[in-house]
Amino acid sequence: MLMMSGQISLGLDVISSPSLAINGVSYSTRAYWMRRVNAALSDLVSPCPFGAFGTVIVNHTAASDLGDLVCIGANSNQQTGNPTNHGDALKAFADLSLYTNAESCPMCASAIRWAGFREYIYGTSIDTLVQNGWGQIRISSIEVFRESFDLPNQSRLIGGILTNETNPYFTWQYNPDYPCPTGCSRSGASCVKSLAL
Repeated sequence: MLMMSGQISLGLDVISSPSLAINGVSYSTRAYWMRRVNAALSDLVSPCPFGAFGTVIVNHTAASDLGDLVCIGANSNQQTGNPTNHGDALKAFADLSLYTNAESCPMCASAIRWAGFREYIYGTSIDTLVQNGWGQIRISSIEVFRESFDLPNQSRLIGGILTNETNPYFTWQYNPDYPCPTGCSRSGASCVKSLAL
């Protein structure tokens, strides 16, 4: 059975309700790490990069309550020109949790499954990205996970974490009336880092 947002359809159990404590990790802990994903953008690129796709990888099996940060990543396509250099495919570690502020493209979702991550947690969905004007291959992570059931490690898929905070990172690029992310201001059709006073 496939369950997402209370809807049931035929298939395999590949997605979990984001509000539940899953694998011993509470929603508040997941919200903490999703906020860290958004902060990774400023740490690595800018508070308002055009391709605002960020990632953190966390070890939830560590002794600390929140888990241990393993690494952070951000999409660097604009800087490198390499369209395969996505933040969520740069660091593949087994037995860890991968958080990303937007649902991975099919290439990255496949890499996550092949790597055997314990969990893959995302905020903004591909459907929301498309609605906001982003070009996407319209194959959801759910489909990738459903079709990868015969891989040796089963990964838990958890979507829709903190969308009220992740969605704005993907709205301003194609909507000139939408406000820029915090720390940025409009310069023509783009958002640029605000100068400190």
